[in-house]
Amino acid sequence: MSKDSFKEDDYPLGVALTEKIRRLADPYHDGMGGCHGPDHTERVHKTVLHIGRLMGAQLDVLSAAALLHDIGRRFETREQGKICHAEKGAELARDILEKLDFAPALIDAIAHCIEAHRYRGDKIPKTLEAKILYDADKLDSIGAVGIGRAFLFAGQTGARLHNDNDVDILACKPYSKEDTAYREFKFKMSKIKDRMLTPEGRRLAEERHDFMEVFFERLERETKGAESLAEDMLQVASERG
Repeated sequence: MSKDSFKEDDYPLGVALTEKIRRLADPYHDGMGGCHGPDHTERVHKTVLHIGRLMGAQLDVLSAAALLHDIGRRFETREQGKICHAEKGAELARDILEKLDFAPALIDAIAHCIEAHRYRGDKIPKTLEAKILYDADKLDSIGAVGIGRAFLFAGQTGARLHNDNDVDILACKPYSKEDTAYREFKFKMSKIKDRMLTPEGRRLAEERHDFMEVFFERLERETKGAESLAEDMLQVASERG
């Protein structure tokens, strides 16, 4: 794609600097697959700019924070959750931004967004930009994309397709064979719509949540077996008259 085809609004930091940040971030995404790889980063980048424009946020802060927000992820994955990828990512981002001669205040703002974006983290997003990055990252973990990513992650960690009926999934450990997409839905994805921090984030989350409810209800029926699914379909048909 030539520079002439770029949309200026998609590059609050300018094309050259944005591409430089992408190149510096790419090595940290190696081995992350489709779940936390560059495609996830690009979707989050588009979403933060969308919400940021609606809310009058600092788009330069949001752009850099989105592009760098998951560069600590491979350290967390390698240590099976013993390292917080948000805190590690903020640390790594500071080094990158300093080398790119970002102003100290701008670095602090970007680093805060990154360290506070994690759903299970204890850092509270304090700025508008941090709240927007938090919402954008969570939106990418629900809906159709979120379901796909949940199955990708389960596959990467060796989890099964679906849990047995007698398994208490909320008692199962992460990074185990029971750490399925359905466990992620019950443990995290189903709760996200109630934890959004911006009006646009809440609107989009409600829509994506409704789709997940339908999908995982269907998954439950199908994994119970053909007989159970046939009975459910007959019940639905009778209710429709």
